Amino acid sequence: MEIIYLKQVDSTHNYLKQYIKDNGYINPLAVVTTFQTNGIGSRNNSWEGRDGNLFFSFVIDKEKLPFDLPLSSASIYFSYILKDILKKYGSKVWIKWPNDFYIDNKKVGGTITTVSGNLLYCGIGLNLLKINNEFGYLDIIIDIKIILDDYFTQLLEFPSWKNIFSKFLLEFHLSKSFITTIENKKVSLKDAILNDDGSLTINNKKVFGLR
Repeated sequence: MEIIYLKQVDSTHNYLKQYIKDNGYINPLAVVTTFQTNGIGSRNNSWEGRDGNLFFSFVIDKEKLPFDLPLSSASIYFSYILKDILKKYGSKVWIKWPNDFYIDNKKVGGTITTVSGNLLYCGIGLNLLKINNEFGYLDIIIDIKIILDDYFTQLLEFPSWKNIFSKFLLEFHLSKSFITTIENKKVSLKDAILNDDGSLTINNKKVFGLR
């Protein structure tokens, strides 16, 4: 994975998309910064930045992804691989369906995944420092370059969706104490059923988490 490190950028996601538009796609590429001034969150929300946190986006040809990965659950897939890396270094971070990093009951980061033609873009923001009282921050001190090297090494081995999902399934009960936003409405996950493709069944309705 080629990595472009930037001191500051408005949005790694927007920067990467413009870079690919200007230069074309050849191989997987990532853009990383510790200071993002106008990050993109779920449902077009902004993700508050602070110098010293971690923000990165990467792009991959969809054809390289595991054959069994439902694209609608790509955020779960990419998030959980990073969660496993952080866990290796002692973090107790967990993934709230479908794209949020949590420490205990506070959100510390999130993932957004978008598809453009044959390319899949993924952006991840992770609080390494406290930004306010609403959000938490990672419970370990990390070396960003080491973490990302581990992450992209694991990611580009493209573990199967079945492998990642089997581990996510074991901790899905943690999500049931929370709510999520579906069709712009706040919905409790208390009685949600997690399906094999990463979607949920809530009130007999199937919902997906691509965001």
